[in-house]
Amino acid sequence: MISRYGRTLVAGAALAWAFGQPVLAQDASTAEQTIDVMNKLFGKHAGKRANHAKGAVLEGSFTPSPEAAAVSKASLFQGPAVPVTIRFSDATGVPTIADGAKNANPHGMALKFKLADGSDMDVVVNSLAYFPVATGEEFRDLLKAVSESGPDAAKPTPLERFVATHPAAATAGGTAKTPTSLARQTYNGVNAFILVDKDGKRQPFRFKFVPVDGEELLPEAEAAKRDANYLMDEIGPRVAKAPAKFKVLAQLAEPGDPTNDATKPWPDSRKTLDLGTLSITKAVPDSAEAEKALLFMPNALTDGIEVSDDPLIDARVQAYAVSFGRRTQ
Repeated sequence: MISRYGRTLVAGAALAWAFGQPVLAQDASTAEQTIDVMNKLFGKHAGKRANHAKGAVLEGSFTPSPEAAAVSKASLFQGPAVPVTIRFSDATGVPTIADGAKNANPHGMALKFKLADGSDMDVVVNSLAYFPVATGEEFRDLLKAVSESGPDAAKPTPLERFVATHPAAATAGGTAKTPTSLARQTYNGVNAFILVDKDGKRQPFRFKFVPVDGEELLPEAEAAKRDANYLMDEIGPRVAKAPAKFKVLAQLAEPGDPTNDATKPWPDSRKTLDLGTLSITKAVPDSAEAEKALLFMPNALTDGIEVSDDPLIDARVQAYAVSFGRRTQ
């Protein structure tokens, strides 16, 4: 059995790692090993993601701002509004987790923008201010340490030893709180990407999705009293009455800001650029069925937006690919 602290730390590490169902293998890749450990922690649930298993799929549109076209040549920012598919989710691989549980944090939001040329662009964000580790290997090792640190583990436990050398692993989870609605939470892109304009100028940035109606968070004790499905049940009727809108912002890096370490947030004083507005207007008719076919890949971009040197981006891509193959078998 895993300690309460260990479970909370896993929730803090969760991000939007939508892993699938593993088979153990001695020579497995890092992505496969990570999936294996997640199933050890959360159990195997056929057809479900091994993390962020519980979710809701909605639809909406993105309207770019005039300022966005000046910093990126991406078609997303040049033309009229484009359709978007959105999946909100709870952390952990437990599909029945209570929405208000502490371990359901961080809540995630994954987006698939339908571009005019028929291609897709994906963005994956969550409510963490920064990630607990910097690489895929470290994420695997963190989860492994949690899995080996039950109440009978010798002191110092593997988790305690890991945290001693990875300080963000002890603090990242605490940056995510439970909202009153999935439409009233800020979602952060902990990975850095690059905006490229028509002249080839490159600007590192991180995404931030800020609710137009403002963020509204619950105290932990109050969140725990809410109905088990209060977030997933509320979002559909909410957007049926009026769109849930988010300002899509780019936090712009300055020289010296690390782009290859998701454990290090940039200062709040960094300039943020308004990229446009996300408007969520309806829930899909059968969310549980729709999410089975959805695969959000952090490197599925478009000309004018590029990956940075952040190693977590490729680590997530590899894991998502393995996951999708396994959970659709």
